[in-house]
Amino acid sequence: MNAPLPAGQAIGQPVGQAVRAARRAAGTPRFSGWSSLVTRILVVNLLALLALAGGLFYIEGFRARLLETREQELLQQGEIIAHFLAQQGIVHGQAAIADVSSPRGTRIRLYDSAGLLVADNWENPATVRFMLEDPTTAGFRRESAIIIDRMIDFLTGQAELPLLADPVEDSRAAWPEVLAASRSGDAITRARQTEDRLIVLQAAVPVGAEPSRRPMPVVLLTVDTPDVVDLVRRERMTSFLVFLVVLGFSLALSLYLARTIVVPLRQLALAAHRVRLGRARDVVVPRLPHRRDEIGGLARALADMTVALRQRIDATEAFAADVAHELKNPLASMRSAVEALGSVKNEAARAQLFAVIEADVRRIDRLISDISAASRVDAELSRTRLHPVDLGVLARELVAAQTAAGPLRGGVQLLVEVPAAGQAMVAADADRLAQVINNLVDNGLSFSPEGGVLAVKVQRTEDGVELHVVDEGPGVPAEARDAIFERFYSERPGHENYGQHSGLGLSIARAIVEALDGHIRVEDRKDGRSGSVFIVSFPAF
Repeated sequence: MNAPLPAGQAIGQPVGQAVRAARRAAGTPRFSGWSSLVTRILVVNLLALLALAGGLFYIEGFRARLLETREQELLQQGEIIAHFLAQQGIVHGQAAIADVSSPRGTRIRLYDSAGLLVADNWENPATVRFMLEDPTTAGFRRESAIIIDRMIDFLTGQAELPLLADPVEDSRAAWPEVLAASRSGDAITRARQTEDRLIVLQAAVPVGAEPSRRPMPVVLLTVDTPDVVDLVRRERMTSFLVFLVVLGFSLALSLYLARTIVVPLRQLALAAHRVRLGRARDVVVPRLPHRRDEIGGLARALADMTVALRQRIDATEAFAADVAHELKNPLASMRSAVEALGSVKNEAARAQLFAVIEADVRRIDRLISDISAASRVDAELSRTRLHPVDLGVLARELVAAQTAAGPLRGGVQLLVEVPAAGQAMVAADADRLAQVINNLVDNGLSFSPEGGVLAVKVQRTEDGVELHVVDEGPGVPAEARDAIFERFYSERPGHENYGQHSGLGLSIARAIVEALDGHIRVEDRKDGRSGSVFIVSFPAF
């Protein structure tokens, strides 16, 4: 057996497309169902952290720009020194280089055209303004910084720089940038790093205005950048600590949201599942009275819905029991009459038994018709569209139709009193409103004495429009004024033959009136005479 297509799905349309179309029609976000709420809460909170983590990449770009600036400064210094050497000559420049002292500890070396080291300002202790530290004796702080450097370089895709190491024999051949600068005549810069990942910048600048076929003298400037590295490490560490704090806070917030949102939703879903399995009697849907948010409103709505469902189930079960009871009596009477037919030979007695069977069949037919109408009224009212209806005009037409059909039973006189047209407008369904009037009139006729008067009145009040059906019957006791609107209410007037009414007319009338936002009640007559007044009130249109 093929399963039915979802609403709105055409034959041949993929199920996935139908689901997406239904989701778009309901206004549901496209990716709202791909995972649980807990996962989505965590993901949403972590997305903000990714933006914070992007600050680490900004720091790397900031470091690159600082190093580039330092590299340009070093190159300019080299060009100044090379120009000085070209003016003074290599021999005179050697002594000048040996006496150069830089605040940043820049090392200046001069290689002649043969590639030999002829001057080094670090050979003069008076020019050295820094102290060498053994990287193997670094503490935990520096070791952790080195580890973080490696991680960040890996995440950002930074290529590993060549390791700086002093050559055994310091000459032009030991430095590729020096060798290239002496041959090409162009200044060349290069970056290296130490064992503790400090960046060292080098600039090789040829000495001479124009390149020649012979290798040119080259001045090599070397400077490390501890201030840049320390600045970047401090900012990186600060950002990393902030990231950890925000991460912890975000995780705590996510867990809190998951606990306050997901847990009660799971409780409600479990309760609804148990109700669906038919365990509504022992299921207690949590109302969450302490919650004043949407989840609390949902919990209370589900609890109220469950109570209404239980009441509807109880009403259905009671209705089924009442139907069985009401059908059992005429069936038992019919069965007795049928069984007696075989043994009764008297024609008059047989005719009487046939009359009993015919009355019971009519009663069963009337019961089934009324029961069918009562069972359909709720479903049909839910689909009813309300329109402006003139209650006075409708009551006058119905009374006229009843009197035109012939004399009423018992010679009852039916009167009608309504306001002018347009003065009693209500929002209702004309057919259902006519059913209410007919049921009330039929009920009044059954209780009216021989030759009595039954009056139908429509009047406009301050609060709306009222319909009054006034009879001259025995009246309704105060203790029974609510019970008469229940299904199969069985107390009937003494002069009425048993089984002429099913006891559903007033119940159907009340269901229709309440579905139309109206109210129905019964009172004693105000003029002191015997009888009842059924009052139906509606909001004015």
